[in-house]
Amino acid sequence: MEKSFQDMIAQTVIDVLKQKEASEGIKIGVSARHVHLSQKDLETLFGEGHELTPKKQLMGGQFAAEECVTLVSPSLRTIEGVRVLGPVRKQSQIEISRTDTFKLKVSPPVRPSGELKGSAPMGLVGPKGSIFLNEGCIIANRHIHMDPATAEKYDVKDNDLVDVQIDSSKPTTFYNVQVRVHESFTPEMHIDTDDANACAVKTGDYVKIIKD
Repeated sequence: MEKSFQDMIAQTVIDVLKQKEASEGIKIGVSARHVHLSQKDLETLFGEGHELTPKKQLMGGQFAAEECVTLVSPSLRTIEGVRVLGPVRKQSQIEISRTDTFKLKVSPPVRPSGELKGSAPMGLVGPKGSIFLNEGCIIANRHIHMDPATAEKYDVKDNDLVDVQIDSSKPTTFYNVQVRVHESFTPEMHIDTDDANACAVKTGDYVKIIKD
């Protein structure tokens, strides 16, 4: 059966994107401050039985939700309107930038997502209640999401560390960037707003993995 015109256009777009990725490297995704919540904490903040309302789909089945919360540090410094990402997790987690730490007066460690033991405390306030986490606030490490095929192309595996070159008006090299491989991922390097501003890049720009 012959392909429809729409199928041909779609395939052309896919081919162009693949060529762009192959020639230019890995796409950048800039992550602003955000929160992941457990179901228990979600219901405390937004009410019993509450479910997150998807606003924008992200990779790996994640999504930016309509819901937002206020961060409250132990020194009672606040940042309002912090986006919640879904789906819910086993343990709540707050990811902020180094710049945010100056406003909140906290000292979270730089960690991979999910490594929360000994991380910084933080309070969260929602429309129906508030919680205080003794640990859970981190600055996310720089990392690259890849599907298995892309990982094979670059000859890397899950949790490998690679160096990354950024060719912008402020050329930069990032060292020891964590690789995260999963079949649900699309190739994308995640950095926070501080890193993006420091090296003059934005979401949709490309970086290159440096090979020995």
